[in-house]
Amino acid sequence: MAEALSAVIITCNAAALLPECLASLAFADEILLVDSGSQDHTCALAESAGARVLYHAWCGYGPQKEWAIRQARHDWVLCLDADERLSPQLQQQIQEVLRLGAPPYFAYRMPRCNRFMGRWLRHGEGYPDWVVRFFHRQHGCWSSDAVHERVEFRGEIGTLGADLLHESALSLHDYLVKQNSYTTVQAQRMLECDKQVHFGHLLFSPLARFIKFYFLKMGFLDGVPGLVHILIGCGNSFLKYAKLLALRRP
Repeated sequence: MAEALSAVIITCNAAALLPECLASLAFADEILLVDSGSQDHTCALAESAGARVLYHAWCGYGPQKEWAIRQARHDWVLCLDADERLSPQLQQQIQEVLRLGAPPYFAYRMPRCNRFMGRWLRHGEGYPDWVVRFFHRQHGCWSSDAVHERVEFRGEIGTLGADLLHESALSLHDYLVKQNSYTTVQAQRMLECDKQVHFGHLLFSPLARFIKFYFLKMGFLDGVPGLVHILIGCGNSFLKYAKLLALRRP
């Protein structure tokens, strides 16, 4: 007998991106959307697609996703953000795992392909961006990280080869706003953990990141979008440490 699946999405003002996400999850036994206060028609779109909609005040990416999966009706969960969608090949692979009845693994990772400035990135830090999104909630949970959350799982993880598609942002402006927010949260978290920062972090962290992703991971093959994507990532490495220094100063 096939396992039942709950597809779980967290949202806030995601109406522009949500339809493609929902369409790629039509095969799921349940679509659960947990919203943190959208002012657009996000919730109406979800309900029209047959999703169950709940409200939960925003508490950070990790805690929000963990709360969401605990409200799901089924133990096998597939967690997406509104700007993500399953490729047809990934839909098929997930359904094949569920049809096994007793899947060989309790968690599966998949490569995430990021679209940036109109191009699907296939190199650098844009691909393969391995993520665990499909798992049995009795064997795994979301970390408590406010940003860059991850599924915490003990045991062997299976691999699905088809792509999870990610629209990095509707515009470069939106992407930069999001990255600025992320680096602020990261700096605050490092301060709470009493992480020490010095001149070397500001200089060498961005440089090492550029060498790794532009040359060793061949990000140069993604053209101008790949270069911009990597340089923004290098800027993030600089900014999170600069913001931490600023927080430490009286």
